[in-house]
Amino acid sequence: MIAVREIRKSFGEHEVLKGVSLQVAQGQVVCLIGPSGSGKSTVLRCINGLESYDAGEILIEGQKVDNTAASIHRLRTRVGMVFQRFNLFPHRTVLENVTEGPIFVNKESPAAAREHGLALLDKVGLAQRASSYPHQLSGGQQQRVAIARSLAMRPQAILFDEPTSALDPELVGEVLAVMRALAADGMTMIVVTHEMGFAKEVADRVCFLHSGAIVEEGPAQQVLETPQHARTQDFLRRVIGK
Repeated sequence: MIAVREIRKSFGEHEVLKGVSLQVAQGQVVCLIGPSGSGKSTVLRCINGLESYDAGEILIEGQKVDNTAASIHRLRTRVGMVFQRFNLFPHRTVLENVTEGPIFVNKESPAAAREHGLALLDKVGLAQRASSYPHQLSGGQQQRVAIARSLAMRPQAILFDEPTSALDPELVGEVLAVMRALAADGMTMIVVTHEMGFAKEVADRVCFLHSGAIVEEGPAQQVLETPQHARTQDFLRRVIGK
């Protein structure tokens, strides 16, 4: 469903991505792990059209992603994104945050968008907070609203950029539970994460990035339990003491 082929990206003189290739089939969950600055988030931002890339190509269901308005609009009706920070509209209610995209971008009727939005809020355990405003919610609740907002666009895949990194530790579990449920439902997902337990439990594949390149890739349990590359071994030793 998503094919990333030898993409390169530089910011000035600094080459951030050095020929990254990645394939994700429909229904797969792929986790990207690695140290800060390794290029994980930049990969997601290139896939979602938030950053242009200098070389290579990205295909979504066979159609190339480029920086034209038509390409990016088509892309974002198919692929959602959930960020570290929740990026909710502070002046809109939870339900309004969820329904804004379907109404104004997908041109759904307000009644249909509201019905679907309430169902999604129920799915993430927040139906009772539909009339609340973001500042009245915990960080974990806000992130669950952000996931519902992404789902409201009826995407075929969702990109998650360290969705729990801005949360207090006691709130991480509620967001990961929603993501586990999405994976169980067959949602295609690429997840940048430092949550190794989640990656081991949910991911079909794990890719370890270092200095802008994927240096190890394989089934989640294989990479996380018996890493072969010295860089991966060192990273996991630091993160989980392995």
